[in-house]
Parts: sequence; structure tokens; C-alpha cells
Amino acid sequence: MSKPESNGNEPAAVATQTQPAQKPKTQQPTLPPYNVVLMDDDDHTYEYVIQMLRRVFGHPEQRGFQLAKVVDKQGRAIVLTTHKELAELKRDQVLSFGADPRIAASRGSMTAVIEPAEGA
Repeated sequence: MSKPESNGNEPAAVATQTQPAQKPKTQQPTLPPYNVVLMDDDDHTYEYVIQMLRRVFGHPEQRGFQLAKVVDKQGRAIVLTTHKELAELKRDQVLSFGADPRIAASRGSMTAVIEPAEGA
């Protein structure tokens, strides 16, 4: 296509600014992953576990039920894998969630621990 001829009534060309070349991003070191592990006991109901997993971790009810079954059958379940600081926070939230009001013998929260994830 050929360029149309100018009739002199067009606005002057606008100068475009070029942005300086972006510096290459340096990769941040990857934080080693940690598991938050929920431990089984007989002082908490499935309903308690599901509710706690929903509030602390945002797990939907079905996922909470699946994890409650794993804890019940295997004695422990990994409920989250993340960096150490968040794993510590989530463990502490589990430890402070409180007793299960559905069981009179329930004296406190469930137990949770953190551990390095495999391959870390």
C-alpha cells in the first residue's frame, strides 16, 4: 500500500517515548515447603474437624470430610503444604481453635505439627 500524500492539514507527528529496557528479574530463592499435619485423637468429631478445616484453611466441606477420614484411619493427615512461616501460623490457629462442644470430654483443640515436606 502506498502512503497517501499529505495535504498539509494533518497534525504534526507525536513523538513516542520509548521505555528503558527492563532489568532482568532476579529469581527469588524458593522457600522450602513445610507440611501442616493434623493428628488424630478421640476428643473431636468429624463435624468439628470439617468446621475447623473450613475456617482455618478454607477447605470446602467435602475436602474437610476427606481429610477427617484420613486423620481417623491413618492417625494423621497433611492439611496444607506451604512455606514455614505460614505453616507455623496455620498450626498455631489449629492449636487455638478450641474444644469440640459436641463432646463433653473434649478439653481443647486438636494437635497439629509442622514438618519439612518431602524433597525439601
